[in-house]
Amino acid sequence: MRSSSYSVMPGAARSGRRTTLRVLVVLAFSAGLVTTVPAARADTATPTELAAKPYMGWSSWSMQSSKYPGLNPDGDYSYLTEANVLQQTDAMASKLKQYGYEYVNIDAGWWRDKSWRPEFDENARQKADPDRFPHGMKSVADHIHAKGLKAGIYLPAGLEKEAYGEGKTPVANTGDCTTADIVYSDLRTTNGWDSAYKLDFSKPCAQKYVDSQARLVADWGYDFLKLDGVGPGSGKSGDQYDNVADVAAWNKAIAAAGRPVHLEISWSLDIGHAADWKKYSDGWRIDTDVECYCNTLVSWENSVDDRWDDAPGWTRHAGPGGWNDLDSLDVGNGEMDGLTKAERQSYATLWAIAKSPLYTGDDLTRLDSYGVSLLTNREVIALNQGSTPPARPLTPSDPQQVWAAKNPNGSYTVALFNLSDAPASVTADWTSLGFTGRADVRDLWNHENLGTYKNKVTQALPAHGSRLFTVTPNGAAVTWKGYEAEAPANTLSGNASVGDCGACSGDHKVGNLYGGGELRFNDIDVDKAGTYMVKVAYISGDARSADVSANGNGATRHTFPSTGDWGSVETVSVPVTLKAGSNTITFDSGSGYAPDIDRIDVPKSS
Repeated sequence: MRSSSYSVMPGAARSGRRTTLRVLVVLAFSAGLVTTVPAARADTATPTELAAKPYMGWSSWSMQSSKYPGLNPDGDYSYLTEANVLQQTDAMASKLKQYGYEYVNIDAGWWRDKSWRPEFDENARQKADPDRFPHGMKSVADHIHAKGLKAGIYLPAGLEKEAYGEGKTPVANTGDCTTADIVYSDLRTTNGWDSAYKLDFSKPCAQKYVDSQARLVADWGYDFLKLDGVGPGSGKSGDQYDNVADVAAWNKAIAAAGRPVHLEISWSLDIGHAADWKKYSDGWRIDTDVECYCNTLVSWENSVDDRWDDAPGWTRHAGPGGWNDLDSLDVGNGEMDGLTKAERQSYATLWAIAKSPLYTGDDLTRLDSYGVSLLTNREVIALNQGSTPPARPLTPSDPQQVWAAKNPNGSYTVALFNLSDAPASVTADWTSLGFTGRADVRDLWNHENLGTYKNKVTQALPAHGSRLFTVTPNGAAVTWKGYEAEAPANTLSGNASVGDCGACSGDHKVGNLYGGGELRFNDIDVDKAGTYMVKVAYISGDARSADVSANGNGATRHTFPSTGDWGSVETVSVPVTLKAGSNTITFDSGSGYAPDIDRIDVPKSS
């Protein structure tokens, strides 16, 4: 499962759009360590080899968590059974394996009965519930492997409370360690649901307990582990919920067990610990559950559409060795998915260009023809699995957006999104990509060459619609003129002030743009009147908005996507109408907070 609270009985209430009920999830990111962190694994299967590209597969959680009629006939989360997993395995092998889908991932609850009571072995390790998995977990992994696929399993961070056994339960292969020797004496709780006691890695027995779990997973033949409820993240923060040491311990234990296992952690991990997640794991869930916990698998508003806001800050952290996990891609079942066709394509488009793992939570035995076309489009899969870097926003995070990435061959991946609730046109201007003139455009979803477009491509899109293109330039590079925000010629008003910025082009920026603070660039010279795509370099640890205007005319409010922290610079392009000669361009915070501004670059021609 994802971010569900497995310590809560099935059916417990959820509150808030971004606090979805999750029963156990992939190990969520943990924050800074309080205890000693074990060294990173150094086995033959390095993290880069295990996650050289985003993984592809299927996960059980979307159907487990849904209230769609018939999916969970014996109560909440009852879908998870050996029979259903084997059925999905067979369907993947016959329908999706040839396209690169390979992992069959069993999510939360495999050791719990239908009333959510757990099973543990004599050494405090999770044990398959005999009704859900009558032949045990090794038998299931063997079946998955027999189909030429890989097997995935799930565990929560920490020692589950029910496994404590008054501190007297022995830890496997240690001789004298018990559960009292692996946790803090005050039995402080941890993970996203407070369902486990926090492991104390200052005690050698704690690592030995994780070692014993990793050996069991390896002995069963699993190739993937989702460690869930990890913090900082999973809705928790503070020392009690800092599970960096847990992730490091699992990294070390997997290496010692001798079987390559992809370690994925979950959920809504703290980006401030991205370096830890990258060091110790192969992938990390950046957001809450995509599932709606309703009578479909997902819905647009809860919470597919959140990813356009949340992904940009993480973009630079993804690459060979570890990827930003946007959660399940549930676009294959039509009515059960709970989305329009336009929404299903936009969902798949973002996952592909962001280089998220592509794992679906759909019923693979009931894929509709449109779902098959989305999940098996070889051009889109090649984009996700190939060497093109993750795309990021080219324009502000407004209702109409353009995302792009430069491909190794000099072409560009360009996605147009209309995130509004009504039809709208979206334009990708070649200037924003750094060239002018003509370019060849290919539609990846429709496998169609659209011909040559001059200076831009504009598409009319339905509500929540998208297009995905490869754009191959035939024109000339743009010539820019740069203007530093801190230049003495500019005018600062209100709280706005110049500050140091090591990442900025002039080692300075203008910040404190809040409560009516303004930055006005003066003496912006252009040869002719027109609308110019002005490139704005900025820093913003969260998404912030500003009113942008020229020459005192009407302003347009734009939202600048997060750069991930307050030390990294990113750029977006905004259209600004200028007159021939000298101009001013103003960034006004309005009543809220605007991003810090490094510089702007204005093209020599519109």
